[in-house]
This record gives sequence, C-alpha cells and structure tokens, in this order.
Amino acid sequence: MDSFLHMMFVMLCSVFVVVHGFSRNDLPILSFDEGYSKLFGDDNLMVLKDGKSVQLSLDERTGSGFVSQDLYFHGFFSASIKLPADYTAGVVVAFYMSNGDIFEKNHDEIDFEFLGNIRGKEWRIQTNIYGNGSTIVGREERYGLWFDPTDDFHRYSILWTHTHIIFYVDDVAIREIKRTESMGGDFPSKPMTLYATIWDASEWATNGGKYKVNYKYAPYIAEFSNFILHGCAVDPIELTSFKCETTPNLSTVPTGITPSQRAKMESFRKKHMQYSYCYDKIRYKTPPSECVFNPKEAERLKKFDPVTFGSGHNRHHGKRYRRSRSPTQSI
Repeated sequence: MDSFLHMMFVMLCSVFVVVHGFSRNDLPILSFDEGYSKLFGDDNLMVLKDGKSVQLSLDERTGSGFVSQDLYFHGFFSASIKLPADYTAGVVVAFYMSNGDIFEKNHDEIDFEFLGNIRGKEWRIQTNIYGNGSTIVGREERYGLWFDPTDDFHRYSILWTHTHIIFYVDDVAIREIKRTESMGGDFPSKPMTLYATIWDASEWATNGGKYKVNYKYAPYIAEFSNFILHGCAVDPIELTSFKCETTPNLSTVPTGITPSQRAKMESFRKKHMQYSYCYDKIRYKTPPSECVFNPKEAERLKKFDPVTFGSGHNRHHGKRYRRSRSPTQSI
C-alpha cells in the first residue's frame, strides 16, 4: 500500500475509530455466518443451533479455527470466550489479528493468547504485537485474571487505531500500546484479518514446554459468542476499496482513556501482570525504544521473577516466549 493510500485509510478510518473504544451496547452482535468462516479442523468446529455461538475443539487429530470473512484496517473487534477446564497444559486458545497470508515476509499481528496450565493452576493471558515482520522483537506481556475463565463467558476486545492499540477484558483496559516514532514499522499498520484458533503448543506454552498436552483429557473445547467486527473492511486483492462502519452517538464516545479507566488498568496490572518484555533483562539489555520505565512495575516483577527481571544473568533456560503461529502452522 503506497503512502497516499495509507493516508486515505488513516483519515477515513479515524472518522469512526477513537482511542477510548466503544460501549459494546452501541455495536451490533453478529452471528457466526455473518462475520466468520471455518478455517480448519473439520468437525472440530461446531456452530451451535442459535448460529451465534461456536465451539472450537482440540483432540489427537487436530485443533480448529475460524477466520473473518473480511480484511480490516483499524477498528474494534471483540468476542466472548469460555475456556476449557481441568488439565489444559500445552493448550493455546488464540483470538488475534494477522495478515501473514498476504504479507508473508513483513506481516503484522495483534494477539490475545490464552495459555493453558496443569490442574490447580490458572489460565494466563498473553498479549503481543508485531509490525512489518518484526518477530525478532517480541512485545509480550502475561497476566493472571481476577476470575476463572472456564466458569463462564468473558469478553476480550482489541481496539486498533492509527496511534493506539488497547486490549480489554470485560471492558477493562489491561494494556495500552502507543505508536511512537522510534517504533517505525514495528507498529501494525496494514490491513488484517481476525482469527480464532485452539491448538497444541506443548513445546512452549506451559512452563517453557515442561508440561505437555495430555489427550486423555481431550477434547479441549473453547466456546465463542457475541462477535463484534467493527472496522474498515478492505478489498483483499486491491487493498484499496473499503467500507467503514459507523457508530451511533459517536460524539458521546470519549477520545481517550479516562482517569477512572486508567486507574482500573493500573490496578489490574499491579495485581495480575506476571511478565513484561520491557523489564526482561535476559532478552533485552536495553529495552525496546517504546518502553516507558515504571519503577513500581519493575520492582513488582523483580520480586515475581528475580532472574528475568533482576540481574539478567540466566543460569538456566527458563521460560520461552513464542509468537502465535499462523493457522496453517497450527494444524
């Protein structure tokens, strides 16, 4: 996409996308067939009778996944998800955006990854972004949750604009990424598709691969519903034709994270963040340029993992952090 077209996209999409995000009550809930199509997994993907909910399952044969019918340039994207219970080590459920099928060597990605665990241990969420094929620089953060994500559905949302990416859990912002000049092309800036998958990531997902998927507990079933796809739809071939959705009462939507919302985000991060690439002294002797050092976060993480966030002297292999695989790789 040349610079002129990119500017056109940014200007038009900014008309309907704002930094804060949207009240989900203002946005239409789509049925599965209105917004998504099966990606892989044969009968391991099941659309329920109401047409608004989907089950993805993982067994010894295969995982499963679905993909949005449209390609989007900026927007607000959301789904309610209920994760598998019991022993889920090695299992990864992902809800993410990517354009790796179009831009194989310089793809962008915005990820929610849900990492399974052994019995008695909680699921963890990992968020990450890549821009322009910048997979060498991982920008992962990991968190626990204040609820059991296997008991009921919870909403997970991504807001992507020209200047910001915000991750939400149940309408609580948990991470904000601001585009900086120093990031250059590392900030996602090309149209992307939405994906949801469940797959076997035994080699890295739980304690760096120490605990594997145990198929005696299969099938592992993740449920998805309440689909929101609110963005600028882009022609996948020309990458120039697009249709931008409009938002009711846009003037009432705040143009930033309010002080009360930021306080909730900071409270969440204080209580639940377990890993941030910005403080990982093993991976980065000098943090990536967009990192803003927070002494309180650094101290909390140092207590959580003194090796990774303290001295930076790695005397063991420790945890590994991997990018989410493309759908074809996860089959």
